[in-house]
Amino acid sequence: MAAPKNHLKAALAAGKMQRGLWMNMCSEVTAEIAGNAGFDWCLLDHEHGPYDPQLMRRQLIALEGTPAHAVARVPSNEAWILKQVLDLGVQSVLVPMVDTAEEAEAVVRACLYPPAGIRGMGVTSTRAADFGGYSDYPATANAQICVMVQAESARALENLEAICATDGVDCVFIGPADLAADMGYTHDLGNKVVMDAIDDAITRIVASGKAAGIITLDPERQSHYAKLGVTFLGMNVETSVYADGVRAIAKRSL
Repeated sequence: MAAPKNHLKAALAAGKMQRGLWMNMCSEVTAEIAGNAGFDWCLLDHEHGPYDPQLMRRQLIALEGTPAHAVARVPSNEAWILKQVLDLGVQSVLVPMVDTAEEAEAVVRACLYPPAGIRGMGVTSTRAADFGGYSDYPATANAQICVMVQAESARALENLEAICATDGVDCVFIGPADLAADMGYTHDLGNKVVMDAIDDAITRIVASGKAAGIITLDPERQSHYAKLGVTFLGMNVETSVYADGVRAIAKRSL
């Protein structure tokens, strides 16, 4: 039996809009709720949430019964972390702070089995291969892995064409907050200089033929980025949704 088909990767390759929710609470309960809410994907954020493979495993199990595709953001560009996440059954990964083509290539190699990469073989002991149930997993897994890298620094924008040209990278995601901070606008994330740089970056990513991604909570910006060609679009963050909701309830007067 072959590796499961990665519908998110196929949709992005076809240029179809894929909308999702950022998830920082590391909860299988909120994952299940969000997965059934109508999003195309749910991103398990183990960079700004705690990196815990056991928590991630429970979230993955919760999402499997929903229409939403699971995406995992790892803490850093480390081969051993990517190996663990992929072995859990994640097929789409987002890697932060990728500044050069060499770093992007390292991500790709960590995600693929030899000879294309260096992913370690552990088929009979991994959830990704159904603990040996997917007999053809090693031969078919590479084609179903979706590699997304984050460009979120001035240096990354300088190297953007080279990053986009890296074989095996499916999507380049602009990290707006970190980019703004790196550009010197930590306390002015919406500065026009930053917004113009983001628009230019998205245009360049789309022109390269790779999928472009970003997250924004502003509906007007969401529409704007969709028109520019973004197809991997983060709509909100679960902690923000929860915080806004409970604060609004607490403020009700009786």
